Amino acid sequence: MAIRRDFRLGRRDFLQMASVGGLALGLGARPASAQEDGPSFHGMLMLGEESVFFSHLPMFHEVDKEFLSPHRYQVILEAAFTREQREAYAKDRRDNPGTPFYSVEPTEEFVLTHLFTPTTTPQRTSFSCNIFGDHFETPSRRAVPGLQRTQVKIGRVVHGRKFDPRVTKPAALEYLLFGRGKERFLAHAIFAPPDFDHVLPVQFLSVELSDADLSKDVRVVFPDRKNDLAERLQPRQRVEAMLRIGSGQPAKVQIEAGPRIYFEEGELRAKPTTQPTPEEIKDKG
Repeated sequence: MAIRRDFRLGRRDFLQMASVGGLALGLGARPASAQEDGPSFHGMLMLGEESVFFSHLPMFHEVDKEFLSPHRYQVILEAAFTREQREAYAKDRRDNPGTPFYSVEPTEEFVLTHLFTPTTTPQRTSFSCNIFGDHFETPSRRAVPGLQRTQVKIGRVVHGRKFDPRVTKPAALEYLLFGRGKERFLAHAIFAPPDFDHVLPVQFLSVELSDADLSKDVRVVFPDRKNDLAERLQPRQRVEAMLRIGSGQPAKVQIEAGPRIYFEEGELRAKPTTQPTPEEIKDKG
């Protein structure tokens, strides 16, 4: 995949430095057990129509059984767009119905954990960014009018978790379920390399979920599927799963995903790559 370069140290510039051994010297890398990272630019996927959600684009970069990337977090946030921001986004979606997805390129550095800790009252509730149709790091990106160098507020923390190399990766395929109103989305629960980022809309769910339910940690586990990219959810396949809301008991449900919004596995290897993998090429058809 061809990538864009500019004056800032972005996600893929970090990968380039890491690949030539410049990680520890150039970025002052610290063990995963350190208390806090320094500020960085944290790109995000953007999705939703009725409500807008940001999903951080993660990486591991594993060295000596530690994850060194400043992007070693799975974070999903609900944005609180202003009326003007909502109108600009809605107009762009109408004008460009073929856009595969939208993405967020921050125009300022920040500590990612400040956006989701503490969960109820995060230390940081906004940041400045550019919003693009398609991936902001590719030549096909398209700037969304009215959403350049815009200050976006975060309305709610959906999920925020640091990857821990000491945690055992679940054996069964697992997704996070989130949304608001009539919109529902699934994001693969990421734990350890090799892993994959996979986001899809929910097309059918056999149980009703209220916004109060969706304000909790909602997990969907597929006991009959291994936690492997080859067994990831495919669009328009109705399958059985176990759904758990918060600390409640799991319940059997039927679920069907819609067309894939985003899929990435190269950047979630122990030694990440920006080159399209065979599975990514296959997924794009």
